[in-house]
Amino acid sequence: MNDVLLRSLTPSVLGILVRRGADFAAAEDAVQDALLEAVRVWPDNPPRDPKGWLVTVAWRRFLDATRAEAARTRREQLLEEEPVRESAPAVDDTLQLYFLCAHPSLTSSSAVALTLRAVGGLTTRQIAQAYLVPESTMAQRISRAKRTVSGVRFDQPGDVATVLRVLYLVFNEGYSGDVDLAAEAIRLTRQLAAAIDHPEVAGLLALMLLHHARRAARISPDGNLVPLAEQDRSRWDTAAISEGITTLYAALARDRLGEYQAQAAIAALHADALTAEETDWVQVVEWYDELEQLTDSPVVRLNRAVAVGEADGARAGLAALARLDNSLPRYTAVAAYLHERDGDLTTAAHLYGEAAHKATNLAERDHLTRQASRLNSRRSAD
Repeated sequence: MNDVLLRSLTPSVLGILVRRGADFAAAEDAVQDALLEAVRVWPDNPPRDPKGWLVTVAWRRFLDATRAEAARTRREQLLEEEPVRESAPAVDDTLQLYFLCAHPSLTSSSAVALTLRAVGGLTTRQIAQAYLVPESTMAQRISRAKRTVSGVRFDQPGDVATVLRVLYLVFNEGYSGDVDLAAEAIRLTRQLAAAIDHPEVAGLLALMLLHHARRAARISPDGNLVPLAEQDRSRWDTAAISEGITTLYAALARDRLGEYQAQAAIAALHADALTAEETDWVQVVEWYDELEQLTDSPVVRLNRAVAVGEADGARAGLAALARLDNSLPRYTAVAAYLHERDGDLTTAAHLYGEAAHKATNLAERDHLTRQASRLNSRRSAD
């Protein structure tokens, strides 16, 4: 049984049922029934047209369920006017599902879970493991999301920016359980890029590829977080970097700059540098200036302060940092780094310790604690 094939066909089959008029929850149930039937039948009797087979079975399951409810009789009569088997373009149906799963009435967590279920084809158990929550909790979250979007019809183009935010959230979840969400986000974004010609979709794909290319070097053999400047760049995935940069250049050539393209441009400058010392920090600052204009984000301004510290010296970075709200996440860690670069080891050690207490991520907390211990050891030795 080809699980990859089933997962790739799921969104287009679901999209066909939704487009025919089935509400999302009923259509999703019917598609899941069809997938279970495929697992049972295909090994001994594989179909010549897998997608057509799934559409046929799912549609029949939906009609069976519809017939059982008298209130849906009229809908069934209208829907049966279309032929059961068709080879509709997968692009439009899948694209509709992206916009449906990123509906503005859904919370971010619900939109992500529904996207992974409907477009990604993951099981509830897989999604629950990825989010480290009980399967029953995730099932309830997905059920509520399906009820929310049931009955939604699209008579206007969907919001691409919302879809991209959902995919970016999926990517940032990274890896846990038996589902690699970063790789899954890249797969889904590739799919979206094939379905819609939009420079920001390409920009997000480039950003994901460039970040993911560094994955193998981010964690040391003993499980510790490795900062970008200390990573073994020979472990970076050069093929992913090449694809990311090529994708980015094609997007930038469209001259419709967006935030994901700007972020990808910053990632590309890091990827281009053979060593941390060779990073073109002046250009990095310039791209952060562009990104700040696009987003007006305090997090962007925080990251810009680090880049300024590298391009113009730690004092300049601290001056940029001083203009920001010190309650920002990672503000204290950035202050510690810049004070260390400025030679103030006492202040830096204290701030690293404070930042470690504030960290919500265990790997980051351990890293900051080690930084504080390292500087305290140096001070004691001096």
